Amino acid sequence: MLAVGDRAPDFTLKDQNNEDFVLSSFRGEQAVLIVFYPMAFTGICTGELQVVQRELASFQNDQVQIVTISVDSVFSHKIFSLREGFEFPLLADFWPHGEVARRYGVFNEEGGFSDRGTFLVDREGVVRFTQHNGANDGREPSDWLEAIHAL
Repeated sequence: MLAVGDRAPDFTLKDQNNEDFVLSSFRGEQAVLIVFYPMAFTGICTGELQVVQRELASFQNDQVQIVTISVDSVFSHKIFSLREGFEFPLLADFWPHGEVARRYGVFNEEGGFSDRGTFLVDREGVVRFTQHNGANDGREPSDWLEAIHAL
């Protein structure tokens, strides 16, 4: 897994609207909070992302952009975002299956999905916060806010 101080691997993934999201396009502009989750429509994942949506102005503003990533397809993400009212990018690490999660060290080979990995990447592309929980071990989004405020 990536460590604090590592350069975050760049990636381009499609969001729920089939638009490209390019991590490096935020360099010099905003920090990016990257939240990997196992699968859409599951209890823990939905609960974590609902907290983000309720407090979206803290996670997505002039200083920081939040993105979430799972191995689900763009189409699944579209329905998931519409059903839950999510107003932030849900990125599809669908094909090659889990490639970005592997590069960040959070792909669960046994399950075929990503674990719950969280990375805060600063404006220069350097990792400033990491968290790695198993698929069944939920996270506290308040930890992410503390990391954002510490930037």
